[in-house]
Amino acid sequence: MQARSALFDLYGDHLRPRGGRAPVAALVKLLAPLGIAPPAVRTAVSRMVRQGWLHPLRLSAGPGYLLTPKAARRLDEAAARIYRTTKIGWDGRFDLITLELPTNRRDRLRLDANLTYLGYGMLTEGTWVATRPGEDIDAVLTESGVRFERFTATHAAGTTGAMAVVRQAWDLGEVGEAYEGFIAEQRPLLTAITVRSDDEEAYAARFRLVHAWRTFLFRDPQLPPALLPERWPGTAAAAFFDRHAARLRPAADRYVDQCLDACTRPTRQKGI
Repeated sequence: MQARSALFDLYGDHLRPRGGRAPVAALVKLLAPLGIAPPAVRTAVSRMVRQGWLHPLRLSAGPGYLLTPKAARRLDEAAARIYRTTKIGWDGRFDLITLELPTNRRDRLRLDANLTYLGYGMLTEGTWVATRPGEDIDAVLTESGVRFERFTATHAAGTTGAMAVVRQAWDLGEVGEAYEGFIAEQRPLLTAITVRSDDEEAYAARFRLVHAWRTFLFRDPQLPPALLPERWPGTAAAAFFDRHAARLRPAADRYVDQCLDACTRPTRQKGI
């Protein structure tokens, strides 16, 4: 687990509901159970500041970092998809994008990752499609510096034709296998966490669960049910995730609160 990715998970799943800020000492303490060393945390924090995701500030407990508006918006959008708080519908139309490919390979990979994250699939090089407009898609494309055009499209063959488009843009077989692998990998780790496990163990297990589930934001475009295969493995995987994420949430919350309190208590004691 990379420190930068873990920080996004930490802020999105735990710190965003608590004001989106934390002292550096708390960030280090909260990522330690995941095996992430303090230097890696500090390096990742500095990188996220340069990229505009975090803003440094002085807290009562010492140096800390606050989510920027851009980061808060991205994490809120991710949370809605992770916990599926928004009902997925479809009006029968596609959002179609044609664009000029960036000449720099790194820029191209970054753009591909951003489009994939927003739910777009590649039909051909330079042509991307989604079943609904991605959040801030125009801003993402403008920021990339490429020339592009966006269209609203419907398929003349109706749902049957639309399903053919979906299968061209996404390898749903591969995504389905990834969901099955997710359950197979996570089940033994999660069943080992019982009522006798301590809060830190439950927190670490839940963190890894959310981290693994978050990767599907880049794999699964969350298509409307009408365009999914029968017995879609993602449905069982979502139920599995929901059950264990909810089961481990109370213990994880206690551990987070304990760490945050431990990192601020010395400062408060000095002021007594």
